[in-house]
Amino acid sequence: MEESKELRSILPYLPLRLLSSSLFWPSQAAETLSELAGGRVDSGHQFFQAISRLRSALSLSSEPFSPSTSLGYAVFFDEVMSPEESRKWFQEVVPVLANLLLRLPSLLETHYQNPNNAMPTTTALRLLDTQETGIVFLSQELIAALLCCSLFCVFPVQGRYAKHLPKPINFDKLFSILHTKYTKKMENKIRCIIHYFQRISDKMPKGIVSFERKVLHLKNHSTQISCPDANFWSTSSVPLCRFEVHSSGLIEDTTTEALEVDFADPYLGGLILGFGVVQEEIRFAICPELIVGMLFLPVMADNEAIEVVGVERFSSYTGYNTSFRFSGDYVDEREVDTLGRRKTRIVAIDALRKPGMRQYRADFLLREINKAFCGFLYQCEYQLYQKKLQEYGCSSALSEAATSTSMETSEGKFSNHKTTNSQNDYQRMDQGNNIGVATGNWGCGVFGGDPEVKTIIQWLAASQGLRPSVAYYTFDLKALQSLDEVAQWTLSQRWTVGDLWNKLVKYSTRRSKGETNVGFFQWLRPSIYDRVGKAGQPVPPAPHLARPAELSQSRISILPRIKAGARRIHF
Repeated sequence: MEESKELRSILPYLPLRLLSSSLFWPSQAAETLSELAGGRVDSGHQFFQAISRLRSALSLSSEPFSPSTSLGYAVFFDEVMSPEESRKWFQEVVPVLANLLLRLPSLLETHYQNPNNAMPTTTALRLLDTQETGIVFLSQELIAALLCCSLFCVFPVQGRYAKHLPKPINFDKLFSILHTKYTKKMENKIRCIIHYFQRISDKMPKGIVSFERKVLHLKNHSTQISCPDANFWSTSSVPLCRFEVHSSGLIEDTTTEALEVDFADPYLGGLILGFGVVQEEIRFAICPELIVGMLFLPVMADNEAIEVVGVERFSSYTGYNTSFRFSGDYVDEREVDTLGRRKTRIVAIDALRKPGMRQYRADFLLREINKAFCGFLYQCEYQLYQKKLQEYGCSSALSEAATSTSMETSEGKFSNHKTTNSQNDYQRMDQGNNIGVATGNWGCGVFGGDPEVKTIIQWLAASQGLRPSVAYYTFDLKALQSLDEVAQWTLSQRWTVGDLWNKLVKYSTRRSKGETNVGFFQWLRPSIYDRVGKAGQPVPPAPHLARPAELSQSRISILPRIKAGARRIHF
């Protein structure tokens, strides 16, 4: 195998060795894995001892386990699990996982030798550094092998801090806190992850998962997407998209295909391998393939988002935080796209943490809306899209497919597809963007954001990104009990993104100056609050603002202009 730049970037964070362009396990590590594959381990204590020997063979002894890790492995596999579950785990599951790890070198070599990864911009496993737009495609089998490395605690930790990578990526801390006062929720989070390993040991999934770093560049460039300024938002004439309010239900249970929002930590995954069991951690627990992104995706900057397509859900659950409970198997029946990815799109965007009154300042409003816009915009590499426009013979006025670059870029690179029909290519690209956003109280829980302001920010960002709709799950939050009425009244005004943004800025300025203490909804439409609880009473009409004939020009040139005869954006 020819040593590639991509492999060199990720090799320091893998447990394997490279010699003469071949990846391999050190001999003692291979012996220990063979021992595990032979079913010679039958308790949590022995399992931990084998893991310790494996780490010693990989020269990881200088990176100590989290305190009480040995106790955590013993408690879970010898006490939390029933005797029958434990027997099956050690006799049937662990041997499969060990054999999968023994095959990791060949899985990676096949991955890097795949001709589909030998494109000008690769899709192979590599470090997707900050401010680097790019995408990585991994098979579910390779993801399973990498997650086995986490379970066996063999990922090197040194050097991750310097690259601003999430840590830990190993599961030692997850098990080490099992015996603390957080035992119950930790036990159930581990149950979800262990259930994943039980499932893949019984039948290995054969799909594909993609991980994409999305960037709104801080400097103007003719071939890159730039971060919008306040004037861009203030003058936008894009119509607001449909807005649907759900007082019950969960984002991950949405019945229609949508871009599902992960209320993320700047470090992808948050505390999934620590104490956390809130929105992001729960999603990672029931879809453990998401955890692999922590291996190669450094911290998100303010102008970045991460989109993951294709992960499979394996577990059902009830509750939240301390009441979180694993409730059994989940069979994921989502359809699969042409690349072998499940049609599950998850976008990780991190909100301001504990913003207090500063969240009403103009610069912080701008930060939040640009963060959401980066996540919701369907864009990967604009430069490649510009090239496609030239093939179509388009002028500098961009067509309505401009926001569909991500699918064109990723599909073209991964499938090595050569376009023969421009019209079909347009349709193929547009299908990926013709889905709404499923979201909720982003940044409003432990992060402490204002739910009314955050709701409007997400609506504006989705509209500007030309998403057809927003499905908003309030989780029955009292502060949002009038959200549906506010949204419908706002739509009746035919306001543009710029109109609503300007009202939000005006309100926030007054709020930050102490000139008002009411919420944004009440400030925007006081009469709505007079009728809360009076179902069926119509909202008085207000003078309509004219719908714009075309979108305003801006320094972000990817947005389409709506011309006569072009595709309409429905409300």
